[in-house]
Amino acid sequence: MNFELDDDQLAYREAARQFSRRELAPNAAEWDANSVFPVETLRRAGEMGFCGLYIPEAHGGLGLSRLDATLIIEELAKGCTTTTAFLTIHNMVNGILSRYATDAVREAWLPAMITGEKLGSYCLTEPGAGSDAAALRTRARRDGDGDQDGYVIDGSKMFISGAGSTHLLVVMARTGEPDSGADGISAFAVPADTPGIEYGKHEEKMGWRSQPTRAVSFDGVRVPADHRLGEEGEGFRIAMQALDGGRINIATCSVGTAQAALETAHRYIETREQFGKPLASFQALQFKLADMATQLVAARQMVRLAASKLDRNDPDAALYCAMAKRFATDEGFSICNDALQLHGGYGYLRDYPLERHVRDCRVHQILEGTNEIMRLVVARRLLAKDDLENLS
Repeated sequence: MNFELDDDQLAYREAARQFSRRELAPNAAEWDANSVFPVETLRRAGEMGFCGLYIPEAHGGLGLSRLDATLIIEELAKGCTTTTAFLTIHNMVNGILSRYATDAVREAWLPAMITGEKLGSYCLTEPGAGSDAAALRTRARRDGDGDQDGYVIDGSKMFISGAGSTHLLVVMARTGEPDSGADGISAFAVPADTPGIEYGKHEEKMGWRSQPTRAVSFDGVRVPADHRLGEEGEGFRIAMQALDGGRINIATCSVGTAQAALETAHRYIETREQFGKPLASFQALQFKLADMATQLVAARQMVRLAASKLDRNDPDAALYCAMAKRFATDEGFSICNDALQLHGGYGYLRDYPLERHVRDCRVHQILEGTNEIMRLVVARRLLAKDDLENLS
């Protein structure tokens, strides 16, 4: 497949590159050190269109393909992994609203979400339902009739990015019987300040420190019926469909961060001397740099292949999204770790960005489905095939 970029794609990438250099890279270390959630910067990203990357133009977004979106996300991640990762989650929420919300809810929320004036969180994971998301227990029961028709939500969610600082929650809750599995789950758009919602403590995390992560509890939270997204029982399909794109997004964040780490390591070994010679003159380090660059290019191409499959509604798109997420997040972390190693003791200091890159990329192997689950997804889809001749 030919991934040569056209003029429009080059322009998208350049706009993102300039924004990343101007707004993200100079502030990433401070945001990380002080756990700053940069809402004003997110609003400026919204002004650039980066909060509505693949939202149709008719709904106020840029209407980009998933492949085009990866070009922007990669450049943003080079500047600040954590802020970019939140932007991808916000885009995922907006994509769900655009596609599944009622006209009234879409018109009430989406314009401000696309500009970044208001922000969203994606609420799927629970204390007892992480990898096994279909086992979630948060309950939404039907209540009332006529003008009071709606749902009452009870339960809790864990590890919710942006929670407590966002304005709208996309919540997956069980509307079927307790044993109804994936078919009994529905999705809801819930204003974050609705009575009955409480937020847990700000989790102290290894990485992703410039976005808040909290538990969210729902106690008798009343939601109007028109805030349901899609039909009853459609929530798990909506969640998994969103996660296919989310896996590409987080894989792209790994690629962008790895690119930044590779560039930092390249500059360092060219200027740092040991034994009277530049580090770049030692063959062992040349080989390491070569391997890192090869890993990076392979991961980038894997991500772009998966994105193109998703854009074409390829029946195997989910397979390629899982492959890309597993490969790019593993390789991205490896590249960042190797870049730190090339810096020796300096790489372990906060004066250099490598330790932050390592911390931020580590969680990419866990979220949007752990890489162990990605292997399971890939294996099951491969075993369901009659032959493997057309994998490409």
